Amino acid sequence: MTRLLGKQLNANGAISRWLAFGAGLLFPLAFAPFYYALVGPAALALLFLLWVSASSKESAWLGFLFGVGSFGVGVSWVYVSLHNYGNMPALLAVGVTGVFVVILSCYTAAAGFVQGKLRRLPVVMQLTVLMPTLWILTEWLRGWLLTGFPWLYLGYSQIDTPLAGFAPLAGVFGVGFLSAVTAGAGAWFFSAKGAARVVAVGIIMVVVLSGLYAGRIDSVVPTGEPLKVAVIQNNVSLTDKWHHSGAPSIKAGYLKASGSVGDVDLIVWPEAALPEYVDRLMPALMHQLSRYQADFIIGLLERRQQAGRSSVFNSALGVGENIFLYRKQQLVIFGEYLPLRPLLGWLLHHLDIPASDFTSWQDPQEPMYLAGQQVGVTICYEDAFPSLIRRSLPEATMLVNISEDAWFGNSLAPHQRLQMARFRALESARPFVRASNNGLSALIDGYGNVLQQAPQFSAVVLSGALQPSTGSTLYMRYGNDPLLYGLLLMLIAAVVLNYLAGKAKSNIDCDPAP
Repeated sequence: MTRLLGKQLNANGAISRWLAFGAGLLFPLAFAPFYYALVGPAALALLFLLWVSASSKESAWLGFLFGVGSFGVGVSWVYVSLHNYGNMPALLAVGVTGVFVVILSCYTAAAGFVQGKLRRLPVVMQLTVLMPTLWILTEWLRGWLLTGFPWLYLGYSQIDTPLAGFAPLAGVFGVGFLSAVTAGAGAWFFSAKGAARVVAVGIIMVVVLSGLYAGRIDSVVPTGEPLKVAVIQNNVSLTDKWHHSGAPSIKAGYLKASGSVGDVDLIVWPEAALPEYVDRLMPALMHQLSRYQADFIIGLLERRQQAGRSSVFNSALGVGENIFLYRKQQLVIFGEYLPLRPLLGWLLHHLDIPASDFTSWQDPQEPMYLAGQQVGVTICYEDAFPSLIRRSLPEATMLVNISEDAWFGNSLAPHQRLQMARFRALESARPFVRASNNGLSALIDGYGNVLQQAPQFSAVVLSGALQPSTGSTLYMRYGNDPLLYGLLLMLIAAVVLNYLAGKAKSNIDCDPAP
């Protein structure tokens, strides 16, 4: 029955492709700022249903069109960054964004193509095992290949559903896999009859109820007293920030705002809050900060001589009993460095992005000991990479990310980034401080709940108390490896079963008639 419905949907190739594209357009509604969580698995269920009876070539096209729809909407902020703030001509910005969307869509096309090659599996296995496995493996691949772009992972959309209970156990990919399983079971329910529907509902109920139970497993405990934290969101425009004559007034503004926070333990300024090199600021900055009782984390720039050349780092300065420096490791393509410079160097003539030639720091970095706690620091979209967060754990008892989201304007990106920060807090069971120049700054507890949030495009001092934690979640200890190895084993098993089913069918076809 399921394959029959799939064939009916694919009977008119144009209609099935429009359905895949439309499902992709709806997919971003599952993510921030919309938070229609059920739309994610529902859109995926439609794609899975279209895949189940399509050839490998047609499945690739369907997956590609789904990707064009979802990434075309979900990462439309790339155009905003290139054109509105990078001053790239509109037509060229559309073209670059379009090429980027096409590249990302190739991952969903690949998932469709591979599953189309394994169509001899039973329908229930194809929908609830094979397709979810391929979906998550291609998400993982997209997160590291060519430096990685870990956006619109299905698991993020489930941050406020029972499935989020699996985040401390299996991370965003584990939550995404189970969400994709429910999508496959949903597709099976709507295309099957009788007992098959009961089994499909049973699969969904088991996954959801297991998430409720998993969320109660607590292997992390509080340590010390709640930490009083203040975030200075001064909403400095990009034009003012990178006009060097304005640096003194910018620093004065941050110092003044920091003096108004009252009795706090830690004050956090956002990424590149001081658009100056740290060697130019010392020791005058240290003298000014010594007037405050709190410790500080401040975003600024750093330059060093390495191997006979000058390297510039996007850095965070920690000021407490000792001085700490964290250098950004995961740089933003085009924003902070240009890949394939001999091939793409011409784009620099159409981009006007200040401080866009940073160096990535490669060596291990320890948490900063500030305000009596070990603080794991990341910069900008580093918090979209779970592996980077895990590098400071389990030593870190709290997490801080400093960002400059002005590059995204009034787009989806700041909301999506806040959603990802919430997920990092949930995976690690650590409180998370998000400090952004123009919003959305936030204080997040170890359960991924936003306790305080600053509005966008406003100068705000955000303050509150967060409870540091110690201990390790299962995901913190083992990362993605157990899940990925399990998915690879399932994929290998699916290939073997598909081969055996094909061989059995060929033997039956070759048997002489009695």
